Amino acid sequence: MEIKDSPITGCYEIQPKVLADERGSFVKIFHEDIFKQNHLETNFSEEYYSVSKQNVLRGLHFQLPPHEHVKMVYCVSGEVLDLVVDLRVGSPTYKKVATFTLSSQQGNLVYIPKGLAHGFYVLSEQAIMVYKVSTVYSPEHDTGILWNSIDFTWQISNPIISKRDQSFITCSEFKSPFVYKNNLK
Repeated sequence: MEIKDSPITGCYEIQPKVLADERGSFVKIFHEDIFKQNHLETNFSEEYYSVSKQNVLRGLHFQLPPHEHVKMVYCVSGEVLDLVVDLRVGSPTYKKVATFTLSSQQGNLVYIPKGLAHGFYVLSEQAIMVYKVSTVYSPEHDTGILWNSIDFTWQISNPIISKRDQSFITCSEFKSPFVYKNNLK
């Protein structure tokens, strides 16, 4: 398992070993000892998945304190352009964007610390994304920022977006409660 730095402090792309043969493939996406050695969260309270068709854009989502969470995401079917935005005041990468191409073939995942907004755009005909989070879902604390209000040029024309995601405030309007703590890996 290789843990790679990303352009955002504390956010990592993790590349597990993909074991493939004539039957298919096998991928171990989590190893508690390796995560602990790298000062990454090991206690995940919920796990869920989404099924999305091509051109769907989900995000940019996060939970507010005190229910903010570490998130680990990966694609078990298809391919997505995954994106995170740093919303932690005082972070050296505040409001910066990092993107990753996640796919079932690569088996890679993104480790997202507290205080980052997350979203993705489906590149394949369909994609199944799995999310592991360190806190239980709290509807009152679940929110986001508008997908096209960040410093990133999406190479898409007509994404399919929920009414909820279209109603989020812009990144510049968002008054962040997240504060950067330099106790990461």
